[in-house]
Amino acid sequence: MHTTTLALRLLRGPEVALGPGKADLLEAIRVTGSISAAARAMNMSYRRAWLLVDVMNRCFSTPLVQGAAGGQKGGGAHLTVTGERVLARFRQMEAAAAAAAQPHLEALMGELQP
Repeated sequence: MHTTTLALRLLRGPEVALGPGKADLLEAIRVTGSISAAARAMNMSYRRAWLLVDVMNRCFSTPLVQGAAGGQKGGGAHLTVTGERVLARFRQMEAAAAAAAQPHLEALMGELQP
């Protein structure tokens, strides 16, 4: 059975600056303290996670994720103040959009193929 959902994406030109998957990645980086650990937690390659972080960091006026170089204690990454603020605002926008769209989504679901 298929589920029907509404997905919010913030576009900057042709690039997706932020969407549900990138927001999930930001949350995983917050929890794990590492891009590579976040990638593993999401069953994604490190390269893919790094590329997504790179797009987000380029699209916003200041980086959302700050990395630390490796060393004896290893590297790591954390959300910047901007990253925390952008993630919180995006999650608020998702909730507001879902609530506003719910009656329309239910009506459209009746028009979809089973």
